[in-house]
Amino acid sequence: MVTSPRAPQAAPVPASPDLLTFGETMLALRGSGPLKLGGTMRVSVAGAESNVAIGLARLGHRVHWTGAVGADEAGELVLRTLRAEGVEVSGATRDPGAPTGLILFEPRLPELTRVHYYRAGSAGSRPAADAVERVFATAPPRVLHLTGITPALGPTARASAGHALRLARRHGTQVCLDVNFRARLWSPEEAAEVLRGWLPWVDVLLASEDELPLCVPGTAGAPAEDAARRLLDGGVREVVVTYGADGATAFTGDGGPCHQPAVPVRAVDPVGAGDAFAAGYLSALLDGADVAGRLARAATTGAFAAASPGDWEGAPTRAELGLLGAPPGTVVR
Repeated sequence: MVTSPRAPQAAPVPASPDLLTFGETMLALRGSGPLKLGGTMRVSVAGAESNVAIGLARLGHRVHWTGAVGADEAGELVLRTLRAEGVEVSGATRDPGAPTGLILFEPRLPELTRVHYYRAGSAGSRPAADAVERVFATAPPRVLHLTGITPALGPTARASAGHALRLARRHGTQVCLDVNFRARLWSPEEAAEVLRGWLPWVDVLLASEDELPLCVPGTAGAPAEDAARRLLDGGVREVVVTYGADGATAFTGDGGPCHQPAVPVRAVDPVGAGDAFAAGYLSALLDGADVAGRLARAATTGAFAAASPGDWEGAPTRAELGLLGAPPGTVVR
């Protein structure tokens, strides 16, 4: 019996990620008390962008994280953790000439934690621009998420982030910028110069009330709405201003401001709550929810983070989003 050869099968076209985020993820050590007294430390990973990536992956989105880690065991922990959480890391690189960054968390008072960075000269401070290019060349994401942390790490990281912005514009990808100002990494003057230069590329801006003057000159002490309106007039499509325990307000060009109160929880660890808020907001944006729906999901995911220890460990799955409405003492069987 003669059989005809089978026709070659075309390679499947990779599905576009819902979101690409780009930045540094570090080895994280969490102490049990003041560092100078010694004690035990818990090992994990942390980074604003990877916190957002994990939050979105748990909500069922296709997420790609890229950046650089050292060719060391700490870097392997970073990549292993992200893969285990369902985050695609194939665009990430291992840098044999620089270590993975380190962050130490020092609980000093019940509601005060000091953070110590050891990231100068780290692999994450000098990521190659081609790591971002590979992701866009394979399957451009729907949303690019950046923070103001990455450009603070040094000129290489700043240039690579700027290249990501240009790629997003070329491919029609929405850009979300979370200001995330870190005073230990750069000065307000340096941050303002870079962030204001990025604004023409930004669709969605996330900022705390005190971070807005970094983006809009002359607004220190002015109502947040004044700065938001100037940003909208300049081309930003959505401005989301966070007020901590007082919730958040979104400003768009389609109507008046929309305010969302914070979801009340017993706070355990506020670290990572802002990243969880960003993940919830972007998740609902990707789902096509309206502004009120985006803020509601963001407030919920932020509350989960505040009620859980760690940067990302408490991020909810989609099925868990309704758990915060349960009365105290509820047992889910």
